[in-house]
Amino acid sequence: MAGGGARPYVTDTIQKYRYTLIHAGWLCVIAALALSTISVYTIDVGLRPDAAEGGLAPRASSQLVFIAIGIFSGAAAVLPHYRLIGFLAWPAMALSVGLLVFLLLPGVPDSIVRPVNGARAWIQLGFFNLQPSELTKIAFVLVVAQYLRFRRTHRTFMGLLPIAGIAFVPLALILKQPDMGTALLFIPTLFALLVAAGARIRHLVIIVLVAALAAPAVYPVLKPYQKARIKAVISQIRGEREGAHGINYQSLTAQSLAGSGQLTGSSDAHTRALARFNPLPERHNDMIFSIVVARFGFLGGLGVLALYMLWISGALLAAAACKDPFGRLLCVGLMAFIGTQVVVNVGMNVGLLPIIGITLPFLSHGGSSMITVWIMTGLIVNVAIRKPVPPFRESFEYGDDE
Repeated sequence: MAGGGARPYVTDTIQKYRYTLIHAGWLCVIAALALSTISVYTIDVGLRPDAAEGGLAPRASSQLVFIAIGIFSGAAAVLPHYRLIGFLAWPAMALSVGLLVFLLLPGVPDSIVRPVNGARAWIQLGFFNLQPSELTKIAFVLVVAQYLRFRRTHRTFMGLLPIAGIAFVPLALILKQPDMGTALLFIPTLFALLVAAGARIRHLVIIVLVAALAAPAVYPVLKPYQKARIKAVISQIRGEREGAHGINYQSLTAQSLAGSGQLTGSSDAHTRALARFNPLPERHNDMIFSIVVARFGFLGGLGVLALYMLWISGALLAAAACKDPFGRLLCVGLMAFIGTQVVVNVGMNVGLLPIIGITLPFLSHGGSSMITVWIMTGLIVNVAIRKPVPPFRESFEYGDDE
């Protein structure tokens, strides 16, 4: 249905698009810039006890570098037509899978792949630690969007199997690291892509119900620390203080710090003192949202969430305006990754979800994460900046009998 092969389709697509400076992608850019700025300040507050020392905390300084690289990478992602990027989907996935396999190879020296918190998830490049699972998110969306763009088979139950196979490979490799948190992000993203592509809701509901019924059978094979985290969350929901100095220490400390901000937040000096005398593991990374709320209060936390909603809104508006199926799915898939990651991370920080090692996009410290989310932002702008010229084909419009 591509109409004569890849080259005619790409050429025809590019010729039927005009560029515009007024588009929803700017919402994503504005939100990304604001969140990145908050990131540098919040990391400094969490890690540097005395602001009078001058300068920035080392990790805050490195975050500035990561942001600069991320913005450059995002700008580069805007330049080629997104349809051209789509034809790099499978090579990008092959490269990502190759890097994920490399992480698990026995005999690789610790100087290259050093386990962190028990996970072999980073390739050490000296000045920078590459996390292949972050870049795999983009490759995954590109591949699924490329696969679904002109198909109808996913509207049958059996037609969902090839797509499940595409998701299984990276998901299984990431679970093997082990990094359950990142692996779980792929599932809601895949569902969002399928819904946007017109998959039948009843098929997806059946899958969810089967998975829910099978969940208890999976529990016995979980690792001991994974079971402990689940029990810890249940304990917190019941209002118990069990594990306050053990498995629940990180979660309860994060909640205490966040609660100290009350409605409008604490002063800069007071927040730095709180972070110093209530040492929260990963307060510059997974648990940074608690530092944000401690400094800026409940209203500040809502403001940060509003910035994420602004980013998500920009992605959805760009998807709605795009008539090309690949571009539409690209925006939806990237939005789903960011949205799911925010929900899970904030849930971890407020004690509603187990702590499973999920970073907060744009805010958490990390080069791979920052560069990836800025590339995602660039890809949203790439789609949004190109307006279709009629006549164009409607994307994923199905009748009830199709």
